[in-house]
Amino acid sequence: MTGKGIRRLRIRHVTRVSYAQAAVSSHNEVRMTPLTLPGQTTLDGRVTVGPAAATWSYWDYWGTQVTGFDLMDPHSDLTITASSLVETARPGPLPGPLGWAEVAERTARSRLLEFANPTVRTTVPAELIAHAREVTAGLDPHETAVAVASLVADRVSYLPGTTGVTTSAAEAWEQGTGVCQDIAHVTLALLRGLGLPSRYVSGYLHPEKEAELHRPVAGQSHAWIEYWAGDWCGYDPTNRTRADESHVVVGRGRDYDDVPPHKGVYRGVAGGPPEVTVEFTQVA
Repeated sequence: MTGKGIRRLRIRHVTRVSYAQAAVSSHNEVRMTPLTLPGQTTLDGRVTVGPAAATWSYWDYWGTQVTGFDLMDPHSDLTITASSLVETARPGPLPGPLGWAEVAERTARSRLLEFANPTVRTTVPAELIAHAREVTAGLDPHETAVAVASLVADRVSYLPGTTGVTTSAAEAWEQGTGVCQDIAHVTLALLRGLGLPSRYVSGYLHPEKEAELHRPVAGQSHAWIEYWAGDWCGYDPTNRTRADESHVVVGRGRDYDDVPPHKGVYRGVAGGPPEVTVEFTQVA
């Protein structure tokens, strides 16, 4: 049995793609296998494909495990099933915050710089960053991250179906609605604008803090952020909470484009959007 603050979760993530006409061929990348990290251990992880295809795996530049496969025969649909067993632990205390001058110095001479600059998805107007600077005046990095996340969550309401995978942070802020991906992008934009290195996290969120053992529940893919204040610290701006043992990390990058769960190209006529289901079962 696992101890207090430890969860052992079985995750089943299924993506189904249907084409209007049979695709002649397709080439695919899948990022659905959880990482092994301090506080998170992947005990088992596998990706299967229908129609059956040989798969291969590698680690990309950002440290995410990628499963690749090609389908060279015509196929009218595609089913990707990612199954994993992960043990997660409650996070420890936050590190003592560094001063802003030290954060800037450490950022300028390391790979942190990659997470300190805006991307196309995480660019917002200068006046919005100025507003965030006023709101966070006098706060340390930890306090700043929480204040910025609250500022964003107050403005951008969680409302599925109002944005798409190409929506930018500026667009989400302007319309005031979005999903976890959008809320994470806006939070990243502001934190980077304030000088705090931050990265996008793609993964899963178990919807129940106290789950009945061995009972499957519907879950979801999720996105949150990590900011650097002497160490990487996870925060979920959509739910206004630290990332904890209910969060399962799959990948990290500058924004969604670095860690999409499924990316591919195909020859054929476009179909509808993919059908995605995520199921959690707590086993210990």
